[in-house]
Amino acid sequence: MSEFQAEMLPPTVCPSRVMLDQIADKWSMLILASLRDGPLRFNAIKRRIDGVTQKALTQCLRRLERNGIVERRVITTSPISVEYKITTLGLSLDRPFQALYLWTLEHLSEVEIARVRYDERALSD
Repeated sequence: MSEFQAEMLPPTVCPSRVMLDQIADKWSMLILASLRDGPLRFNAIKRRIDGVTQKALTQCLRRLERNGIVERRVITTSPISVEYKITTLGLSLDRPFQALYLWTLEHLSEVEIARVRYDERALSD
């Protein structure tokens, strides 16, 4: 985001929040996990991510490309296709995303217990 664009944001919108919103949403994380082992074509990414629509995938890939997280390459075969790969900047997210994923695995049972307790309290209120 340029300095000018940051100045155009409402005073309540922090540029770091915008960035977090764009890289830490569920589709971004799943796309980056899909691309972790190497470049993939659009449809291959779509097949790997259960529930993502073509529109949501397109929008997310564009956002990631705009932010320098993924790189888009047009393959001029017949028919023309598009391939995406993680950039060096995008690879720098691997460690924090892996930490978050491991935290999720480690604490999933605790979170599920907390949900059950909350739901029970909500029903009794």
